[in-house]
Amino acid sequence: MDIDQFKTQHAPTETAETFQRENSYTLDIVVDGSVMAKAGAMVAYTGDISFTGQATPEGGISGFLKEATTGEGTPVMRIEGDGHVYLADHEKKVQIIHLDDDDALTVNGEDILAFESRISYEIDKIDGLAGAFAGGFTNVYLQGPGFIALTTHGDPLVFEPPVTTDPSATVAWNKTSPSVEVNKNLSDMIGQESGERFQMNFDGTEGFVVVQPYEEL
Repeated sequence: MDIDQFKTQHAPTETAETFQRENSYTLDIVVDGSVMAKAGAMVAYTGDISFTGQATPEGGISGFLKEATTGEGTPVMRIEGDGHVYLADHEKKVQIIHLDDDDALTVNGEDILAFESRISYEIDKIDGLAGAFAGGFTNVYLQGPGFIALTTHGDPLVFEPPVTTDPSATVAWNKTSPSVEVNKNLSDMIGQESGERFQMNFDGTEGFVVVQPYEEL
């Protein structure tokens, strides 16, 4: 193709939707006020946009999503202004979900890309996984209404409980909570900890669990 064809084929799509995928790996957010996003995820923006780190967002909740592999924080940033901002995270696929007033979702902190500022959120960790991941396993509880964007390595699978998952492949869950089980038979099988040793058991008859075809942590 020539230059004009290349430019036309890959130009951003005009949209009135708040959250929209430009392609499988890039999120386009229409900013009219403010949104929250994973720091470092911005690849481009148009319009009058500013970025502010959120060490302690309103409500006194810590604004750092812990990197389970290192224990270091991945800060959340507030994006404000009027325009479009384009976000991506290491070529992971973007998944957009709208939460209604009574909807909530718990997400692995590593897999959060962005969410509307009207979404309430609380950061927690599963201490039972501290033996597998330094500092435990950090997750973020998100309460609607509003749009959120997650990222997954490849296409996700969504299971209804009961189901058992590898923590390193577990992205999110709804209306169910995991218990941690340790399979001691696999403790030193390969000379290191494995997701097969530490397992997350989701019980009940409601909700769902999102898993990606990749062990991330």
